[in-house]
Amino acid sequence: MSNEQAVPETKGVTVTLLATIDLGPEIEGMAGRQLRMRKVTIEPGGVFGPVHNHADRPGTVYILHGVITDHRNGIATEYGPGVGWPEDRHTTHWLENRGVIEAVEISVDIVRQD
Repeated sequence: MSNEQAVPETKGVTVTLLATIDLGPEIEGMAGRQLRMRKVTIEPGGVFGPVHNHADRPGTVYILHGVITDHRNGIATEYGPGVGWPEDRHTTHWLENRGVIEAVEISVDIVRQD
């Protein structure tokens, strides 16, 4: 039995694409992938869901402002400004802002190009 609550749908989230780099010409074997940097803003009470994984999409997150709660494996961990976390092939999670101010993160990941 998990202590994890039911995950609400995504709400109160704004994602801004900041930059991309086509990795094919940069690194052998990386054709069809890009390095992507985004700014993600989660309003108070906002949720970045549903539960998702990072298989084939590794990345890192850095918190600029506010507090983001990361839900993984039935554990909720709060991260505030100046810290972050890795998102590797073992990461399955969802995020929320339980605070009273907006939370802003910078997310950098490797994704398949559309």
